[in-house]
Amino acid sequence: MAKQSSNTNLHKAKNVKNDEFYTQLSDIENELRHYKDHFKDKVVYCNCDDPRVSNFFHYFSYNFEHLGLKKLIATCYKNYDVDLFSTHDSEQAVYLEYVGDKNGNSVPDANEIGVKPLQGDGDFRSAESIELLKQADIVVTNPPFSLFREYVAQLIQYNKKFVLIGNKNIITYKEIFKLIKEDKMWVGNTPMSTDMLFDVTENYAKELVEKKKEGSGYKVVDGVVKGRAQANWFTNLDIDKRHEDLLLHKKYNSEEYPKYDNYDAINVDKTKDIPVDYAGNIGVPITFLDKYNPEQFEIVKFRKGDDDKDLVINGKSPYFRIIIKNKKL
Repeated sequence: MAKQSSNTNLHKAKNVKNDEFYTQLSDIENELRHYKDHFKDKVVYCNCDDPRVSNFFHYFSYNFEHLGLKKLIATCYKNYDVDLFSTHDSEQAVYLEYVGDKNGNSVPDANEIGVKPLQGDGDFRSAESIELLKQADIVVTNPPFSLFREYVAQLIQYNKKFVLIGNKNIITYKEIFKLIKEDKMWVGNTPMSTDMLFDVTENYAKELVEKKKEGSGYKVVDGVVKGRAQANWFTNLDIDKRHEDLLLHKKYNSEEYPKYDNYDAINVDKTKDIPVDYAGNIGVPITFLDKYNPEQFEIVKFRKGDDDKDLVINGKSPYFRIIIKNKKL
């Protein structure tokens, strides 16, 4: 469930009462199938979800035995309501626990799911939510975009594994980039170029159609308006993609690869054009992280030149660049 926005349009709408954005089951299935081995005998915690309607809870409860889970826990912020789009105006919330199928029908029936009241509102920062977090091995959810830095910092503090959805631009946050540079967090399996669509309220769907262009702020799927988001998966669980070498074919020449005015590195506008034979520093777009293999490349720094100002070429700054170096040269 995405209670907060994952791009500018959705971010503005989060301040409108009763507007929420829920992750589609297909997106969850497509990403999490690459982590199957990580979930065996683990406690999974979805702590930014209404567990009774969340597709995250649906995925893990219906695949509980297939994944070999030990326990599934989910909490919801300020919600006692079972409606998909909650108003989040309750001072209390609930959490759910599921430990697997008991009657052999391979379905998580209502009487098999423990629904328990929380004393507070279910905020992930609350003491009782943190106590549930301590029980967990892996956290999987779509946290509030506006609180993403604080949310990830908490997971790092408690040494938790995670699979999260976040805005692609969180890569540019200094706190997040530090984790990426130190190999404590990386891009998930789904390509960064993949659109993510979210269920939205009927009122916000009408607003999108009236004020935004189709294909930009929203898309229509089978007659249903879906909010479009520049979002991506982030994780600290190892996946095969992270160990695949980026295949390079172009060779360096000074005309095609100019150097920055304020840093000793060449500029590359597209990841596929990284020269195969250049041993020095290389500035690449942030989408490079989609192909980043830490065994092939070293991340040197982000965005700034020797003067601690944005990287510049011929007096102009390209969009955010990551400075990398080929370890195999």
